[in-house]
Amino acid sequence: MKELEGRVAVVTGGGGGFGREIAILCAKERMRVVLADLDLVAMAGTTELLGDTVESLSYRCDVSNADSVENLAKATYERFGACHLLFNNAGVGAAGPLWTATLDDWAWTLGVNLMGVVHGIRSFTSRMIEKGEPGHIINTASAAGLVSAPGSSVYCASKHAVVTISECLYHELRAEGAPISVSLLCPGYVDTGISDAERNRPAGLSEKNPLAEKYAARLRQVIKSGRLSATDIAAAVMTAVKEDRFYILPHERIKRAVETRMRDILEERQPTNTAG
Repeated sequence: MKELEGRVAVVTGGGGGFGREIAILCAKERMRVVLADLDLVAMAGTTELLGDTVESLSYRCDVSNADSVENLAKATYERFGACHLLFNNAGVGAAGPLWTATLDDWAWTLGVNLMGVVHGIRSFTSRMIEKGEPGHIINTASAAGLVSAPGSSVYCASKHAVVTISECLYHELRAEGAPISVSLLCPGYVDTGISDAERNRPAGLSEKNPLAEKYAARLRQVIKSGRLSATDIAAAVMTAVKEDRFYILPHERIKRAVETRMRDILEERQPTNTAG
C-alpha cells in the first residue's frame, strides 16, 4: 500500500516500543490511528506524540482475551468504518531454561505473543475482506522466531508460531483472492521496553521461572547494546508495507544465523547455538 493518507491503522502494543513508533509514522502519513494497549497512561503518551491534527482512538485491550480484541475491532469499525493496516504488535517475554519454566510463564507468553496475533487475525481479517479494500496485516514476531536461543525457550516457541501462522495467512489470503497483504517483522535485540513487560503480567499468572533472572539479566544487557532503535525498526516496517514485502529482517546478522540453522536442518547435523 503506497497511498496511506486517510487510511486506518490499528496498532496493538501502542503504548510504547515498536507500537508507539509505528503509530507516530502512521500519523505522519496522515492516517487515522487506533491504539490498543493495557497501559492507559502509556497510550496517552503516544497520543500526545501523534499531534492534535491526527484522528485517533485509544482502547484498553488485553490481546490475550478474544472478547477484548473483538471489542477493539467493533470499536474501530464503529469509529472509523474500516481497518487498512493491522499491526499485531503487542508482546511480552519470559526467560529461563525450559525444564523450570512455569505453566504461568507459558500461559502468559503464549496468551500475548501468539494468541494476541491469532485474536487480531480472527477479529479483523473477515471484516477487512468483507470491506473489499486494500489492506495489510503486519505481525510482529522476532529473530527468536527464526532461531533457537538458550534461555528463551518459551519466548522462542511463541514467536516461531507467529512466523508460521503469518506464512500460512499469506498463502490463504492469496488463495482467497483477497486484496490484503501480509508482512512478518523479525527484529533482533532492540530496546523497546519489553524487559519491563512484567509490570502488566496478570496477578493470576505470577509464578515465574525460578532460574529466570540469570538469563533475563544477560538479555537486558544485550538489548541495551543494540545498534538499532525502535524508531529504526518502525521505519523499516513502513517501508516494507509500501513495498509489499513479507519478511522484514532489519538486523543483517540474523540472516546469517538463520542460514546456519537451515544448514543444520538440511544437513541433519547438531544444532548450532547462534545466539552468541
